[in-house]
Amino acid sequence: MAREGARSKDSAKPGIKEVAAVAGVSPTTVSRVLNNRGYISQETRDKVHAAMKRINYTPNDIARAMLNGRLNLIGMIVPYVSSPFHAQVVQVIEHTLAENGFKMLLCNSANRPELERSYIDMLRRNMVDGVIVNSLNIGAEAYAEMGLSLVGIDCDLGEASVQIASDSYSIGELATRRLIDDGCSRILCLRSNSRMRMPANKRTDAYLDVVEQAGLPALVREVEFVKPDDEKSAVVAKILDENPDIDGIFAGDDTMAAICLNVMKQRGLSAPGDIKVVGADGARRTMTFMPDLTTVRQDIDRIGELAAQSIIALVNGEKPESNIKLPVELIEGKTA
Repeated sequence: MAREGARSKDSAKPGIKEVAAVAGVSPTTVSRVLNNRGYISQETRDKVHAAMKRINYTPNDIARAMLNGRLNLIGMIVPYVSSPFHAQVVQVIEHTLAENGFKMLLCNSANRPELERSYIDMLRRNMVDGVIVNSLNIGAEAYAEMGLSLVGIDCDLGEASVQIASDSYSIGELATRRLIDDGCSRILCLRSNSRMRMPANKRTDAYLDVVEQAGLPALVREVEFVKPDDEKSAVVAKILDENPDIDGIFAGDDTMAAICLNVMKQRGLSAPGDIKVVGADGARRTMTFMPDLTTVRQDIDRIGELAAQSIIALVNGEKPESNIKLPVELIEGKTA
């Protein structure tokens, strides 16, 4: 029994006291090294890190949070990470956070309000220091009640937050004018069915303004962008079948543009010959597989960098710029 107890003691996870004993310094010094507080000579730092490695010590994030009041953990809520836009922006944010000593806890809301609420509760329980939101299916007050640092990408989370967005009105304006300049007179605009008022809705606002100015009829249809591709394809097919005079499509985003082109191909229709198609976003993955797509490109990398930098600044008690709007660019392809 004594030997068993000894084994249990020997196998216990080492702590700061054990690191201090091996390094020949005080536990306070080890704590200061771990939390980068106060002046510590490089020689002492090296001793502490060598001792940690020798006894296989791993810092306890919860214990560190109790000491510092934070975990350096950022939550992020997106509607779906499978889209090229969201995949790229998440990758950039995660990389930028990691470079600054932060980790990310990623949540996919699927644009479902009840799931988004559950993620808010989960992030609160996991003691995140701040939240980056790119999926707003509930009121902004639900986020404000968290009492945390907040950054919204294409969504307004209230006065205390930072909002980062591309110029969505320009996206819709550039896409629609491009189609009109190409001679289109019956232009379909596809938009998300989200009921929340978000900056991205301005893409549709711009479309409506431009077709009205041109004296053309408006044709806006909603699609659940988070649905499987086959379901979205069925919706697009129905729209085209019911409106055979469509000669231009502003697809809302590049994923929907790809679906439109595929549905058209199945019906023996070509772009730009039969129907001209313009997408939006211009993510790297999209342009790799669809280099001929005419689209309006957002600076996705810059969006991600600014989101990460802003949340870090807020967590550190700084006051970054609160409302950032980034320019967009029409990319000439062969589909319009």
